[in-house]
Amino acid sequence: MNNRKIGISIIGCGSAAPQNQLSNQHLSQIVETSDEWISSRTGMKTRHISNETESLSQLSAIAAQNALTMAGMAASDVDLIILATSTPDDLFGSGSKVQHLMGATKAVAFDLTAACSGFVFALITAAQYIRTGMYHNVVVIGSDLLSRWVDWSDRTTCVLFGDGAGAVVCQGTTGGDRLLAGALYSDGSLNDCLNLAYQSQSQSLVEDITVQSGTYQPITMNGREVYRFAVAKVPEVIEKAMFQAGITSEDIDWLLLHQANQRIMDAVAQRLKLPQEKVLSKIAQYGNTSAASIPLTLDAAVREGKVKPGDIIAASGFGAGLTWSSAIFRWGQF
Repeated sequence: MNNRKIGISIIGCGSAAPQNQLSNQHLSQIVETSDEWISSRTGMKTRHISNETESLSQLSAIAAQNALTMAGMAASDVDLIILATSTPDDLFGSGSKVQHLMGATKAVAFDLTAACSGFVFALITAAQYIRTGMYHNVVVIGSDLLSRWVDWSDRTTCVLFGDGAGAVVCQGTTGGDRLLAGALYSDGSLNDCLNLAYQSQSQSLVEDITVQSGTYQPITMNGREVYRFAVAKVPEVIEKAMFQAGITSEDIDWLLLHQANQRIMDAVAQRLKLPQEKVLSKIAQYGNTSAASIPLTLDAAVREGKVKPGDIIAASGFGAGLTWSSAIFRWGQF
């Protein structure tokens, strides 16, 4: 019997985005804004927006298949799929639909909702299944179509969000755990700072009995409070993970943050005393893609040759809930 400790390795990544791109110039035709105003405050130049025929399940499946191809693995080898999303095609969940589209016939699938922290939450959740030996090959997907829930007349939010999907393949290994540390946090007292709330109206059924009938409302955000929250909590949670992993900022090869705002990423890097060239950013091309932003940015950096096997990556997700998280891992097979 093999009693060696099981660890987790991250051996493949993939991404997908809708074809349609909405530029800052396009947005200036919708609301009172400009390319200079948006790019100077957020770092965003364009974002991908899904059309009426594109679904979250489709994008998620494409991203997952691209990750499997990099890992040299077939969909039939997958044991578990965790879909981190806040915008499923079906309120009951889209994980099983993604499993079907992938052809991962042996896998169990479920959704996990933690907004912009969702991918890191899902990655750490996947690690628990792998480390206990319950599952060996796990696909973790971060995917959101926030354009579905944007108020296009609100210039404070409509300029921020785009659509996309990213995925990684995680595998059990007895050759050392490559997920070095992780931490998850939430504070519901700050929920009103960023939400996509359900609004109901009373509907009478019979005498003295009413039910709620309604739908979800567009995204609302207190940008100033979210900024303060992020620049305070994100460096702190990364430092805690570094301490847990027994490393310092000098050991970090890449800082991979949720792509909410370039100013936030710059401020976090400065707090951690990391140079700008170590900050992975695709915010100019994709905007804020919520749970997709970390794996989508990772995939781009790997395929561009920036991130190499063995590199240490400090990742952090933060956003609605409010939630924040960190994961420090070595990339790839080496």
